[in-house]
Amino acid sequence: MFLTPRELLDIVVMTLGVGFIFMDLFSSGLNLHAKPVPVPRPKKFDWHAFGFACLVTAPAVIFHELAHKFTAIGFGADATFHAAYLFLALGIALKLIRSPIIFFVPGYVAIPGTLGAYPTALTAFAGPALNGLLYLLAIFVIENVRMNPRARMFWLLTRRINGFLFIFNLLPIPGFDGFTVFSSLFHLF
Repeated sequence: MFLTPRELLDIVVMTLGVGFIFMDLFSSGLNLHAKPVPVPRPKKFDWHAFGFACLVTAPAVIFHELAHKFTAIGFGADATFHAAYLFLALGIALKLIRSPIIFFVPGYVAIPGTLGAYPTALTAFAGPALNGLLYLLAIFVIENVRMNPRARMFWLLTRRINGFLFIFNLLPIPGFDGFTVFSSLFHLF
């Protein structure tokens, strides 16, 4: 099966959680030509900003994790996507207390067993690589397609988010994809 019902539920939960965490960046008061900055929280829940935040942020995270999943499956491993409920709750709590820094892990792919150094490196690289491709796609669209301001904002934010995820996830820090990539390649040589 492509995705299990539990994985689909986790994708929905992760999308809603990430959308809520970042919705203040996409409030209607955002200047389309400025860098995204938090704006004062509206008195009512801003469904428009929430929906736009889900639309902009979720694909970068979902496709990143699914790239890990399907690469691992391509190497014959079992792989299951999970929302990181505890870390999503941490991100939501940090947002609610208006923390200036919000760090959380929205989801992950569980791959039981071992794949070997080369397949592990490629599986770990697949997520950031997909973010890199989405970054390049956004650049192409921005430079070559005429669009309304809202669509342009979508692509500008898509470029920024995917560029950040590409670089951030390739840092060779334990727990990050980059550490797995580099340590697996190190074991090859």
